[in-house]
Amino acid sequence: MSIDQIILFCLFAGVFVFLLWGRWRYDIVAFAALIVALVLGVVPTEKAFSGFGHPATIIVALVLIVSRGLVNSGAIDMVTRKLTAMELKLSRHIMAMSGLGALFSAFMNNVAALALLMPVDLQAAKKANRSPRITLMPLAFATILGGMITLIGTPPNIIIASYREQVLGEPFGMFDFAPVGLACAVVGIAFVALFGWRLIPRVEDGKSPAGELRNLEGYVAELVVPEGSPALQRMVRDLDAEADDNDVSIVGLVRNHRRLAGYARNVEIRAGDVLVVEADPQAIDQFRGALKLEFDGEKRHEKIASGGMSLVEVVVPQNARIEGRSALSLRLLARHSVTLLGVSRKGVRFKERVRRLDIEAGDILLLLGPTEHVNVAVNWLGVLPLVERGLNVTQYKRAWLAAGIFAAAIGVASFGGLYLAVALAIVVAAYVFLDIVPISEVYQQVEWPVIVLLGSMIPLGSALEQSGGTALIASGIVDLTSGLPTMVVLTVLMVVIMFLSDVLNNTATAVVGAPIAVDMANRLNVNPDPFLMAVAVAASCAFLTPIGHKNNTLIMGPGGYRFGDYWRMGLPLEIFIVVVSVPAILFFWPL
Repeated sequence: MSIDQIILFCLFAGVFVFLLWGRWRYDIVAFAALIVALVLGVVPTEKAFSGFGHPATIIVALVLIVSRGLVNSGAIDMVTRKLTAMELKLSRHIMAMSGLGALFSAFMNNVAALALLMPVDLQAAKKANRSPRITLMPLAFATILGGMITLIGTPPNIIIASYREQVLGEPFGMFDFAPVGLACAVVGIAFVALFGWRLIPRVEDGKSPAGELRNLEGYVAELVVPEGSPALQRMVRDLDAEADDNDVSIVGLVRNHRRLAGYARNVEIRAGDVLVVEADPQAIDQFRGALKLEFDGEKRHEKIASGGMSLVEVVVPQNARIEGRSALSLRLLARHSVTLLGVSRKGVRFKERVRRLDIEAGDILLLLGPTEHVNVAVNWLGVLPLVERGLNVTQYKRAWLAAGIFAAAIGVASFGGLYLAVALAIVVAAYVFLDIVPISEVYQQVEWPVIVLLGSMIPLGSALEQSGGTALIASGIVDLTSGLPTMVVLTVLMVVIMFLSDVLNNTATAVVGAPIAVDMANRLNVNPDPFLMAVAVAASCAFLTPIGHKNNTLIMGPGGYRFGDYWRMGLPLEIFIVVVSVPAILFFWPL
Protein backbone atom coordinates (compact mmCIF):
# COMPACT_ATOMS: atom_id res chain seq x y z
CA MET A 1 0.00 0.00 0.00
CA SER A 2 1.13 3.55 -0.73
CA ILE A 3 1.45 6.24 1.94
CA ASP A 4 -1.69 7.98 0.67
CA GLN A 5 -3.65 4.74 0.89
CA ILE A 6 -2.48 4.09 4.44
CA ILE A 7 -3.44 7.63 5.52
CA LEU A 8 -6.87 7.40 3.91
CA PHE A 9 -7.60 3.95 5.33
CA CYS A 10 -6.61 5.24 8.76
CA LEU A 11 -8.88 8.25 8.32
CA PHE A 12 -11.85 6.10 7.30
CA ALA A 13 -11.14 3.74 10.20
CA GLY A 14 -11.11 6.75 12.52
CA VAL A 15 -14.41 7.99 11.09
CA PHE A 16 -15.87 4.51 11.58
CA VAL A 17 -14.72 4.30 15.20
CA PHE A 18 -15.87 7.81 16.16
CA LEU A 19 -19.27 7.38 14.51
CA LEU A 20 -19.73 4.06 16.30
CA TRP A 21 -18.68 5.69 19.57
CA GLY A 22 -21.23 8.43 19.08
CA ARG A 23 -19.52 11.02 21.25
CA TRP A 24 -19.47 13.59 18.45
CA ARG A 25 -22.05 14.21 15.75
CA TYR A 26 -21.35 12.55 12.40
CA ASP A 27 -20.99 15.81 10.44
CA ILE A 28 -18.32 17.05 12.87
CA VAL A 29 -16.45 13.74 12.57
CA ALA A 30 -16.59 13.79 8.75
CA PHE A 31 -15.57 17.44 8.47
CA ALA A 32 -12.66 16.89 10.88
CA ALA A 33 -11.51 13.94 8.74
CA LEU A 34 -11.64 16.16 5.64
CA ILE A 35 -9.53 18.84 7.33
CA VAL A 36 -6.94 16.24 8.39
CA ALA A 37 -6.85 14.89 4.83
CA LEU A 38 -6.26 18.39 3.48
CA VAL A 39 -3.47 19.09 5.96
CA LEU A 40 -1.79 15.77 5.13
CA GLY A 41 -2.15 16.43 1.39
CA VAL A 42 -4.17 13.32 0.47
CA VAL A 43 -7.07 15.53 -0.69
CA PRO A 44 -5.97 18.28 -3.14
CA THR A 45 -6.69 21.83 -1.96
CA GLU A 46 -8.70 22.62 -5.10
CA LYS A 47 -11.01 19.68 -4.28
CA ALA A 48 -11.40 20.62 -0.62
CA PHE A 49 -15.04 21.70 -0.72
CA SER A 50 -16.11 20.23 -4.04
CA GLY A 51 -18.53 17.97 -2.20
CA PHE A 52 -20.71 20.91 -1.15
CA GLY A 53 -21.40 21.73 -4.79
CA HIS A 54 -21.87 18.11 -5.79
CA PRO A 55 -25.23 17.31 -7.46
CA ALA A 56 -26.01 14.70 -4.80
CA THR A 57 -25.65 17.28 -2.03
CA ILE A 58 -27.83 19.84 -3.83
CA ILE A 59 -30.58 17.30 -4.60
CA VAL A 60 -30.74 16.10 -0.99
CA ALA A 61 -31.22 19.69 0.22
CA LEU A 62 -33.91 20.42 -2.37
CA VAL A 63 -35.83 17.22 -1.58
CA LEU A 64 -36.05 18.22 2.09
CA ILE A 65 -37.59 21.60 1.18
CA VAL A 66 -40.03 20.02 -1.27
CA SER A 67 -41.08 17.55 1.44
CA ARG A 68 -42.02 20.45 3.71
CA GLY A 69 -44.07 22.00 0.92
CA LEU A 70 -46.08 18.81 0.45
CA VAL A 71 -46.77 18.77 4.19
CA ASN A 72 -47.68 22.46 4.47
CA SER A 73 -50.11 22.24 1.55
CA GLY A 74 -52.09 19.40 3.12
CA ALA A 75 -51.39 17.06 0.18
CA ILE A 76 -50.12 14.41 2.60
CA ASP A 77 -52.77 15.06 5.23
CA MET A 78 -55.59 14.31 2.77
CA VAL A 79 -54.41 10.71 2.65
CA THR A 80 -53.57 10.21 6.33
CA ARG A 81 -56.93 11.60 7.52
CA LYS A 82 -58.77 8.89 5.59
CA LEU A 83 -56.54 6.23 7.10
CA THR A 84 -57.16 7.36 10.68
CA ALA A 85 -60.92 7.11 10.11
CA MET A 86 -60.59 3.38 9.37
CA GLU A 87 -60.56 0.80 12.15
CA LEU A 88 -58.35 -2.03 10.96
CA LYS A 89 -57.16 -5.22 12.60
CA LEU A 90 -53.51 -5.25 13.63
CA SER A 91 -51.99 -6.96 10.56
CA ARG A 92 -54.11 -4.90 8.17
CA HIS A 93 -53.24 -1.72 10.07
CA ILE A 94 -49.53 -2.51 9.81
CA MET A 95 -49.92 -3.35 6.12
CA ALA A 96 -51.83 -0.13 5.40
CA MET A 97 -49.48 2.11 7.39
CA SER A 98 -46.38 0.42 5.97
CA GLY A 99 -47.66 0.69 2.40
CA LEU A 100 -48.50 4.34 2.89
CA GLY A 101 -45.12 5.00 4.52
CA ALA A 102 -43.31 3.33 1.62
CA LEU A 103 -45.34 5.34 -0.91
CA PHE A 104 -44.58 8.65 0.81
CA SER A 105 -40.90 7.76 1.20
CA ALA A 106 -40.56 7.06 -2.50
CA PHE A 107 -41.24 10.72 -3.31
CA MET A 108 -40.12 12.60 -0.21
CA ASN A 109 -37.47 12.35 2.48
CA ASN A 110 -38.06 9.14 4.44
CA VAL A 111 -37.43 10.81 7.81
CA ALA A 112 -40.15 13.35 6.98
CA ALA A 113 -42.48 10.54 5.91
CA LEU A 114 -42.04 8.79 9.27
CA ALA A 115 -42.50 12.06 11.16
CA LEU A 116 -45.83 12.53 9.36
CA LEU A 117 -47.16 9.04 9.98
CA MET A 118 -45.89 8.42 13.50
CA PRO A 119 -48.60 10.56 15.14
CA VAL A 120 -51.22 8.70 13.10
CA ASP A 121 -49.87 5.37 14.30
CA LEU A 122 -49.73 6.54 17.91
CA GLN A 123 -53.32 7.70 17.75
CA ALA A 124 -54.41 4.37 16.30
CA ALA A 125 -52.54 2.51 19.06
CA LYS A 126 -54.20 4.62 21.74
CA LYS A 127 -57.63 4.11 20.21
CA ALA A 128 -57.10 0.32 20.02
CA ASN A 129 -55.55 0.26 23.52
CA ARG A 130 -52.42 -1.48 22.30
CA SER A 131 -48.71 -0.75 22.59
CA PRO A 132 -47.25 1.35 19.76
CA ARG A 133 -44.03 -0.68 19.95
CA ILE A 134 -45.82 -3.37 17.90
CA THR A 135 -46.46 -1.04 14.96
CA LEU A 136 -43.83 1.70 15.08
CA MET A 137 -40.89 -0.49 14.08
CA PRO A 138 -42.68 -1.95 11.02
CA LEU A 139 -43.61 1.61 10.01
CA ALA A 140 -40.03 2.85 10.37
CA PHE A 141 -38.64 -0.08 8.38
CA ALA A 142 -41.28 0.44 5.67
CA THR A 143 -40.32 4.10 5.21
CA ILE A 144 -36.71 3.00 4.77
CA LEU A 145 -37.75 0.37 2.20
CA GLY A 146 -39.92 2.85 0.30
CA GLY A 147 -37.00 5.20 -0.18
CA MET A 148 -35.32 2.57 -2.36
CA ILE A 149 -37.97 2.84 -5.09
CA THR A 150 -36.99 6.16 -6.69
CA LEU A 151 -33.92 8.29 -7.21
CA ILE A 152 -35.03 10.93 -4.69
CA GLY A 153 -36.32 8.52 -2.05
CA THR A 154 -33.08 8.19 -0.13
CA PRO A 155 -29.59 9.80 -0.25
CA PRO A 156 -27.75 6.55 -1.16
CA ASN A 157 -29.68 6.37 -4.46
CA ILE A 158 -28.78 9.96 -5.27
CA ILE A 159 -25.12 9.30 -4.51
CA ILE A 160 -25.04 6.11 -6.60
CA ALA A 161 -26.72 7.85 -9.54
CA SER A 162 -24.29 10.77 -9.39
CA TYR A 163 -21.30 8.43 -9.23
CA ARG A 164 -22.56 6.52 -12.26
CA GLU A 165 -22.70 9.81 -14.19
CA GLN A 166 -19.14 10.53 -13.11
CA VAL A 167 -17.68 7.19 -14.29
CA LEU A 168 -20.06 6.14 -17.09
CA GLY A 169 -21.25 9.49 -18.38
CA GLU A 170 -24.94 9.05 -17.56
CA PRO A 171 -26.73 8.88 -14.20
CA PHE A 172 -29.48 6.48 -13.20
CA GLY A 173 -32.92 7.90 -13.98
CA MET A 174 -35.74 8.69 -11.59
CA PHE A 175 -37.34 5.25 -11.81
CA ASP A 176 -34.31 3.09 -12.68
CA PHE A 177 -34.27 1.98 -9.04
CA ALA A 178 -37.98 1.04 -9.12
CA PRO A 179 -37.86 -2.58 -10.37
CA VAL A 180 -35.48 -3.78 -7.67
CA GLY A 181 -36.58 -1.28 -5.02
CA LEU A 182 -40.25 -2.11 -5.51
CA ALA A 183 -39.57 -5.84 -5.26
CA CYS A 184 -37.68 -5.31 -1.99
CA ALA A 185 -40.36 -2.98 -0.62
CA VAL A 186 -43.23 -5.35 -1.43
CA VAL A 187 -41.51 -8.39 0.06
CA GLY A 188 -40.25 -6.39 3.05
CA ILE A 189 -43.64 -4.87 3.84
CA ALA A 190 -45.36 -8.26 3.49
CA PHE A 191 -42.85 -9.72 5.93
CA VAL A 192 -43.14 -7.01 8.61
CA ALA A 193 -46.96 -6.93 8.33
CA LEU A 194 -47.57 -10.66 8.43
CA PHE A 195 -44.72 -12.04 10.53
CA GLY A 196 -42.11 -9.45 11.50
CA TRP A 197 -44.18 -7.62 14.12
CA ARG A 198 -44.58 -10.89 16.03
CA LEU A 199 -40.79 -10.96 16.57
CA ILE A 200 -40.74 -7.61 18.39
CA PRO A 201 -40.21 -8.23 22.14
CA ARG A 202 -43.15 -7.35 24.34
CA VAL A 203 -42.73 -5.10 27.38
CA GLU A 204 -41.49 -7.33 30.20
CA ASP A 205 -42.87 -5.29 33.08
CA GLY A 206 -46.41 -5.32 31.74
CA LYS A 207 -46.39 -1.61 31.02
CA SER A 208 -47.23 -0.30 27.60
CA PRO A 209 -44.86 2.14 25.96
CA ALA A 210 -48.00 3.96 24.87
CA GLY A 211 -48.32 4.80 28.51
CA GLU A 212 -44.92 6.38 28.41
CA LEU A 213 -46.50 9.01 26.21
CA ARG A 214 -49.87 9.51 27.80
CA ASN A 215 -50.30 7.86 31.19
CA LEU A 216 -48.74 8.03 34.64
CA GLU A 217 -45.38 7.18 33.18
CA GLY A 218 -45.54 9.87 30.53
CA TYR A 219 -43.79 13.08 31.42
CA VAL A 220 -41.77 14.11 34.41
CA ALA A 221 -42.87 17.74 34.78
CA GLU A 222 -42.63 20.61 37.31
CA LEU A 223 -45.42 22.83 38.70
CA VAL A 224 -44.80 25.92 40.82
CA VAL A 225 -46.83 26.45 44.03
CA PRO A 226 -47.84 30.16 44.16
CA GLU A 227 -49.36 32.21 46.96
CA GLY A 228 -53.01 31.29 47.44
CA SER A 229 -52.69 27.70 46.30
CA PRO A 230 -54.73 25.09 48.27
CA ALA A 231 -51.53 23.05 48.45
CA LEU A 232 -49.85 25.51 50.83
CA GLN A 233 -49.09 24.32 54.36
CA ARG A 234 -50.00 20.75 53.51
CA MET A 235 -47.68 17.76 53.48
CA VAL A 236 -46.86 16.37 50.08
CA ARG A 237 -48.54 13.11 51.10
CA ASP A 238 -51.77 15.05 51.79
CA LEU A 239 -52.09 15.77 48.06
CA ASP A 240 -52.58 12.10 47.20
CA ALA A 241 -56.35 12.46 46.86
CA GLU A 242 -56.10 15.30 44.32
CA ALA A 243 -53.28 13.47 42.53
CA ASP A 244 -55.35 10.26 42.25
CA ASP A 245 -58.40 12.16 41.04
CA ASN A 246 -56.35 13.68 38.22
CA ASP A 247 -54.24 10.61 37.36
CA VAL A 248 -51.05 12.28 38.52
CA SER A 249 -48.13 10.83 40.46
CA ILE A 250 -46.15 13.22 42.70
CA VAL A 251 -42.53 12.12 42.57
CA GLY A 252 -40.64 14.93 44.29
CA LEU A 253 -40.34 18.49 45.57
CA VAL A 254 -37.91 21.27 44.66
CA ARG A 255 -37.14 24.03 47.16
CA ASN A 256 -34.66 26.85 46.63
CA HIS A 257 -33.62 25.29 43.29
CA ARG A 258 -32.68 22.00 45.00
CA ARG A 259 -34.48 18.69 44.64
CA LEU A 260 -35.24 17.28 48.10
CA ALA A 261 -34.32 13.69 48.86
CA GLY A 262 -36.74 10.91 47.91
CA TYR A 263 -40.36 11.83 47.28
CA ALA A 264 -40.33 14.37 50.16
CA ARG A 265 -43.69 13.02 51.26
CA ASN A 266 -43.42 14.36 54.81
CA VAL A 267 -42.37 17.90 53.82
CA GLU A 268 -44.77 20.81 54.31
CA ILE A 269 -45.31 22.75 51.10
CA ARG A 270 -44.39 26.45 50.95
CA ALA A 271 -44.99 29.21 48.43
CA GLY A 272 -42.37 29.02 45.68
CA ASP A 273 -41.89 25.26 46.03
CA VAL A 274 -41.99 23.20 42.85
CA LEU A 275 -43.92 19.92 42.72
CA VAL A 276 -42.37 17.28 40.46
CA VAL A 277 -45.14 15.22 38.91
CA GLU A 278 -45.48 12.39 36.42
CA ALA A 279 -48.50 12.26 34.10
CA ASP A 280 -49.79 12.93 30.60
CA PRO A 281 -50.24 16.55 29.41
CA GLN A 282 -53.97 16.68 30.04
CA ALA A 283 -53.65 15.26 33.56
CA ILE A 284 -50.86 17.71 34.39
CA ASP A 285 -53.05 20.61 33.29
CA GLN A 286 -56.05 19.32 35.28
CA PHE A 287 -53.94 18.85 38.41
CA ARG A 288 -52.53 22.34 37.95
CA GLY A 289 -56.04 23.75 37.83
CA ALA A 290 -57.27 21.76 40.84
CA LEU A 291 -54.54 23.14 43.12
CA LYS A 292 -54.08 26.50 41.39
CA LEU A 293 -50.49 25.72 40.48
CA GLU A 294 -48.43 27.38 37.74
CA PHE A 295 -46.20 26.25 34.94
CA ASP A 296 -42.63 27.48 35.13
CA GLY A 297 -42.51 30.81 33.26
CA GLU A 298 -46.31 30.97 32.93
CA LYS A 299 -46.61 34.64 33.95
CA ARG A 300 -43.99 35.60 31.40
CA HIS A 301 -45.84 33.66 28.70
CA GLU A 302 -49.13 35.38 29.49
CA LYS A 303 -47.63 38.83 29.01
CA ILE A 304 -46.45 38.13 25.46
CA ALA A 305 -48.93 35.50 24.23
CA SER A 306 -51.02 37.47 21.74
CA GLY A 307 -52.03 34.35 19.81
CA GLY A 308 -52.75 32.04 22.73
CA MET A 309 -50.70 29.29 24.36
CA SER A 310 -49.63 25.98 22.87
CA LEU A 311 -48.70 22.72 24.53
CA VAL A 312 -46.67 20.70 22.06
CA GLU A 313 -45.24 17.19 22.26
CA VAL A 314 -42.05 16.62 20.25
CA VAL A 315 -39.57 13.81 19.73
CA VAL A 316 -35.81 14.44 19.71
CA PRO A 317 -34.04 12.97 16.64
CA GLN A 318 -30.30 12.39 16.42
CA ASN A 319 -28.29 15.57 15.98
CA ALA A 320 -31.05 17.90 17.15
CA ARG A 321 -29.70 21.13 18.61
CA ILE A 322 -30.91 20.13 22.10
CA GLU A 323 -29.42 16.62 22.02
CA GLY A 324 -26.79 16.34 24.76
CA ARG A 325 -27.75 19.74 26.19
CA SER A 326 -30.29 21.06 28.64
CA ALA A 327 -33.03 23.66 28.22
CA LEU A 328 -31.17 25.80 30.75
CA SER A 329 -27.85 25.68 28.88
CA LEU A 330 -29.66 26.61 25.65
CA ARG A 331 -31.48 29.43 27.48
CA LEU A 332 -34.70 28.19 25.90
CA LEU A 333 -36.98 30.30 28.09
CA ALA A 334 -34.88 33.46 27.73
CA ARG A 335 -34.39 33.14 23.98
CA HIS A 336 -37.79 31.90 22.84
CA SER A 337 -40.11 32.37 25.84
CA VAL A 338 -40.80 28.63 25.72
CA THR A 339 -40.71 26.32 28.73
CA LEU A 340 -39.54 22.72 28.69
CA LEU A 341 -42.42 21.49 30.82
CA GLY A 342 -41.78 17.76 30.81
CA VAL A 343 -39.54 14.94 29.54
CA SER A 344 -40.41 11.30 28.81
CA ARG A 345 -37.61 8.75 28.53
CA LYS A 346 -39.05 5.24 28.49
CA GLY A 347 -40.46 5.48 32.01
CA VAL A 348 -37.23 6.75 33.61
CA ARG A 349 -37.59 9.14 36.55
CA PHE A 350 -34.98 11.84 36.90
CA LYS A 351 -33.24 13.30 39.91
CA GLU A 352 -32.19 16.40 37.97
CA ARG A 353 -34.42 19.41 37.43
CA VAL A 354 -36.24 19.12 34.13
CA ARG A 355 -34.64 22.28 32.76
CA ARG A 356 -31.16 21.07 33.82
CA LEU A 357 -31.56 17.58 32.33
CA ASP A 358 -29.30 16.71 29.39
CA ILE A 359 -31.65 15.60 26.62
CA GLU A 360 -31.01 12.41 24.64
CA ALA A 361 -32.08 11.33 21.14
CA GLY A 362 -35.41 9.52 21.39
CA ASP A 363 -36.64 11.59 24.35
CA ILE A 364 -40.18 12.98 24.20
CA LEU A 365 -40.45 16.63 25.26
CA LEU A 366 -43.47 18.65 26.35
CA LEU A 367 -43.05 22.30 25.37
CA LEU A 368 -45.21 25.19 26.56
CA GLY A 369 -45.32 28.75 25.32
CA PRO A 370 -47.05 31.34 23.15
CA THR A 371 -48.17 29.70 19.91
CA GLU A 372 -46.05 31.91 17.68
CA HIS A 373 -42.97 31.30 19.85
CA VAL A 374 -43.41 27.53 20.23
CA ASN A 375 -43.41 27.00 16.46
CA VAL A 376 -40.13 28.90 16.10
CA ALA A 377 -38.58 27.08 19.07
CA VAL A 378 -39.49 23.64 17.66
CA ASN A 379 -37.64 24.46 14.44
CA TRP A 380 -34.71 25.98 16.31
CA LEU A 381 -34.33 22.97 18.61
CA GLY A 382 -34.38 20.59 15.63
CA VAL A 383 -37.14 18.43 17.15
CA LEU A 384 -40.21 16.90 15.46
CA PRO A 385 -43.85 17.28 16.54
CA LEU A 386 -45.26 14.06 17.95
CA VAL A 387 -48.95 14.90 17.80
CA GLU A 388 -51.07 16.84 15.35
CA ARG A 389 -49.99 20.33 16.30
CA GLY A 390 -48.13 21.19 13.07
CA LEU A 391 -45.59 23.93 12.74
CA ASN A 392 -47.66 25.78 10.15
CA VAL A 393 -51.30 26.38 9.27
CA THR A 394 -52.07 23.73 6.69
CA GLN A 395 -53.16 25.26 3.37
CA TYR A 396 -55.63 22.63 2.17
CA LYS A 397 -56.81 24.77 -0.76
CA ARG A 398 -53.35 24.45 -2.27
CA ALA A 399 -52.94 20.70 -1.79
CA TRP A 400 -53.68 19.77 -5.41
CA LEU A 401 -51.64 22.71 -6.69
CA ALA A 402 -48.58 21.65 -4.66
CA ALA A 403 -48.96 18.01 -5.67
CA GLY A 404 -49.47 18.99 -9.32
CA ILE A 405 -46.34 21.16 -9.45
CA PHE A 406 -44.27 18.40 -7.89
CA ALA A 407 -45.69 15.67 -10.15
CA ALA A 408 -45.12 17.80 -13.27
CA ALA A 409 -41.50 18.51 -12.34
CA ILE A 410 -40.78 14.86 -11.61
CA GLY A 411 -42.46 13.84 -14.87
CA VAL A 412 -40.40 16.27 -16.94
CA ALA A 413 -37.18 15.21 -15.19
CA SER A 414 -38.00 11.52 -15.65
CA PHE A 415 -38.29 11.90 -19.42
CA GLY A 416 -35.07 13.91 -19.65
CA GLY A 417 -36.66 17.30 -20.21
CA LEU A 418 -34.86 18.81 -17.23
CA TYR A 419 -31.96 17.86 -15.03
CA LEU A 420 -33.42 16.58 -11.76
CA ALA A 421 -31.72 19.20 -9.59
CA VAL A 422 -33.08 21.96 -11.84
CA ALA A 423 -36.60 20.47 -11.75
CA LEU A 424 -36.55 20.30 -7.96
CA ALA A 425 -35.18 23.85 -7.75
CA ILE A 426 -38.13 25.04 -9.85
CA VAL A 427 -40.52 23.29 -7.44
CA VAL A 428 -38.86 24.98 -4.46
CA ALA A 429 -39.04 28.38 -6.17
CA ALA A 430 -42.73 27.85 -6.95
CA TYR A 431 -43.49 26.78 -3.38
CA VAL A 432 -41.76 29.89 -2.02
CA PHE A 433 -43.49 32.19 -4.53
CA LEU A 434 -46.89 30.72 -3.62
CA ASP A 435 -46.02 30.87 0.09
CA ILE A 436 -46.53 27.12 0.45
CA VAL A 437 -43.12 27.12 2.10
CA PRO A 438 -42.53 30.52 3.74
CA ILE A 439 -39.18 31.97 2.75
CA SER A 440 -38.26 32.20 6.43
CA GLU A 441 -38.48 28.40 6.65
CA VAL A 442 -36.58 27.42 3.52
CA TYR A 443 -33.19 27.09 5.15
CA GLN A 444 -34.69 25.61 8.32
CA GLN A 445 -35.93 22.60 6.36
CA VAL A 446 -32.46 21.68 5.10
CA GLU A 447 -30.83 19.06 7.30
CA TRP A 448 -27.46 20.77 7.46
CA PRO A 449 -25.59 17.98 9.31
CA VAL A 450 -26.37 15.65 6.37
CA ILE A 451 -25.20 18.32 3.92
CA VAL A 452 -21.93 18.74 5.81
CA LEU A 453 -21.51 14.96 5.98
CA LEU A 454 -21.97 14.65 2.21
CA GLY A 455 -19.79 17.66 1.47
CA SER A 456 -17.00 16.18 3.59
CA MET A 457 -17.24 12.52 2.60
CA ILE A 458 -17.43 13.01 -1.18
CA PRO A 459 -13.87 14.46 -1.48
CA LEU A 460 -12.60 11.75 0.89
CA GLY A 461 -14.29 9.06 -1.21
CA SER A 462 -12.81 10.51 -4.39
CA ALA A 463 -9.36 10.60 -2.83
CA LEU A 464 -9.65 6.97 -1.75
CA GLU A 465 -10.64 6.01 -5.28
CA GLN A 466 -7.86 8.03 -6.96
CA SER A 467 -5.24 6.62 -4.60
CA GLY A 468 -6.24 3.07 -5.53
CA GLY A 469 -7.72 2.32 -2.12
CA THR A 470 -11.14 1.27 -3.41
CA ALA A 471 -9.48 -0.92 -6.02
CA LEU A 472 -7.57 -2.62 -3.18
CA ILE A 473 -10.82 -3.37 -1.32
CA ALA A 474 -12.49 -4.58 -4.51
CA SER A 475 -9.52 -6.81 -5.25
CA GLY A 476 -9.77 -8.33 -1.78
CA ILE A 477 -13.45 -9.19 -2.20
CA VAL A 478 -12.86 -10.56 -5.73
CA ASP A 479 -9.94 -12.70 -4.49
CA LEU A 480 -12.05 -13.94 -1.57
CA THR A 481 -14.80 -15.05 -3.94
CA SER A 482 -12.49 -16.25 -6.72
CA GLY A 483 -14.04 -19.01 -8.81
CA LEU A 484 -17.52 -18.50 -7.36
CA PRO A 485 -20.57 -17.49 -9.42
CA THR A 486 -21.21 -13.78 -9.90
CA MET A 487 -24.39 -14.09 -7.82
CA VAL A 488 -22.25 -15.12 -4.85
CA VAL A 489 -19.83 -12.22 -5.43
CA LEU A 490 -22.76 -9.80 -5.54
CA THR A 491 -24.17 -11.32 -2.34
CA VAL A 492 -20.87 -10.94 -0.50
CA LEU A 493 -20.67 -7.27 -1.58
CA MET A 494 -24.21 -6.64 -0.32
CA VAL A 495 -23.53 -8.29 3.04
CA VAL A 496 -20.39 -6.20 3.55
CA ILE A 497 -22.17 -2.94 2.63
CA MET A 498 -25.19 -3.83 4.81
CA PHE A 499 -22.93 -4.40 7.80
CA LEU A 500 -21.25 -1.04 7.27
CA SER A 501 -24.62 0.69 6.93
CA ASP A 502 -25.88 -0.84 10.19
CA VAL A 503 -23.04 0.70 12.17
CA LEU A 504 -22.13 3.62 9.93
CA ASN A 505 -24.25 6.34 8.32
CA ASN A 506 -25.95 5.04 5.16
CA THR A 507 -24.86 8.13 3.23
CA ALA A 508 -21.20 7.61 4.09
CA THR A 509 -21.54 3.92 3.26
CA ALA A 510 -22.83 4.74 -0.23
CA VAL A 511 -19.97 7.20 -0.84
CA VAL A 512 -17.40 4.51 0.01
CA GLY A 513 -19.27 1.61 -1.60
CA ALA A 514 -19.90 3.11 -5.05
CA PRO A 515 -16.27 3.10 -6.28
CA ILE A 516 -15.74 -0.36 -4.75
CA ALA A 517 -18.67 -1.66 -6.82
CA VAL A 518 -17.28 -0.25 -10.08
CA ASP A 519 -13.78 -1.57 -9.35
CA MET A 520 -15.18 -5.05 -8.67
CA ALA A 521 -17.14 -5.00 -11.93
CA ASN A 522 -14.08 -3.90 -13.87
CA ARG A 523 -11.98 -6.71 -12.35
CA LEU A 524 -14.65 -9.24 -13.28
CA ASN A 525 -15.05 -7.60 -16.72
CA VAL A 526 -18.82 -7.27 -16.32
CA ASN A 527 -21.44 -4.52 -16.39
CA PRO A 528 -20.98 -2.24 -13.31
CA ASP A 529 -24.71 -1.39 -13.07
CA PRO A 530 -25.76 -4.47 -11.06
CA PHE A 531 -22.92 -3.84 -8.61
CA LEU A 532 -23.93 -0.20 -8.20
CA MET A 533 -27.54 -1.30 -7.64
CA ALA A 534 -26.38 -3.80 -5.03
CA VAL A 535 -24.61 -1.02 -3.12
CA ALA A 536 -27.66 1.25 -3.37
CA VAL A 537 -29.94 -1.44 -1.91
CA ALA A 538 -27.50 -2.57 0.77
CA ALA A 539 -26.62 0.96 1.92
CA SER A 540 -30.31 1.70 2.47
CA CYS A 541 -31.02 -1.48 4.44
CA ALA A 542 -29.94 -0.63 7.99
CA PHE A 543 -32.32 -2.60 10.21
CA LEU A 544 -30.12 -4.16 12.90
CA THR A 545 -29.45 -1.18 15.17
CA PRO A 546 -31.07 2.10 16.23
CA ILE A 547 -28.02 3.98 14.93
CA GLY A 548 -28.06 2.62 11.38
CA HIS A 549 -30.77 5.00 10.19
CA LYS A 550 -32.40 8.09 11.67
CA ASN A 551 -35.83 6.50 11.42
CA ASN A 552 -34.67 3.74 13.73
CA THR A 553 -33.57 6.33 16.29
CA LEU A 554 -36.76 8.34 15.93
CA ILE A 555 -39.00 5.49 17.12
CA MET A 556 -36.79 4.39 20.00
CA GLY A 557 -38.39 6.63 22.63
CA PRO A 558 -42.06 6.47 21.54
CA GLY A 559 -41.83 2.68 21.09
CA GLY A 560 -39.82 2.05 24.24
CA TYR A 561 -37.31 -0.03 22.28
CA ARG A 562 -33.94 -1.21 23.53
CA PHE A 563 -30.78 -1.43 21.41
CA GLY A 564 -31.11 -5.21 21.11
CA ASP A 565 -34.75 -5.16 19.95
CA TYR A 566 -34.03 -4.11 16.38
CA TRP A 567 -32.13 -7.15 15.12
CA ARG A 568 -34.96 -9.53 16.00
CA MET A 569 -37.06 -8.27 13.11
CA GLY A 570 -34.20 -6.54 11.27
CA LEU A 571 -31.96 -9.59 10.74
CA PRO A 572 -34.54 -11.76 8.95
CA LEU A 573 -35.64 -8.70 7.00
CA GLU A 574 -32.09 -8.06 5.77
CA ILE A 575 -31.80 -11.75 4.80
CA PHE A 576 -35.06 -11.50 2.84
CA ILE A 577 -33.80 -8.36 1.09
CA VAL A 578 -30.59 -10.11 0.00
CA VAL A 579 -32.48 -13.20 -1.20
CA VAL A 580 -34.95 -11.08 -3.20
CA SER A 581 -32.69 -8.30 -4.46
CA VAL A 582 -29.76 -10.31 -5.85
CA PRO A 583 -31.85 -12.25 -8.40
CA ALA A 584 -33.89 -9.12 -9.15
CA ILE A 585 -30.74 -7.08 -9.79
CA LEU A 586 -29.31 -9.71 -12.12
CA PHE A 587 -32.66 -10.00 -13.97
CA PHE A 588 -33.28 -6.28 -14.48
CA TRP A 589 -29.59 -5.33 -14.81
CA PRO A 590 -27.89 -8.22 -16.67
CA LEU A 591 -24.14 -8.63 -16.49
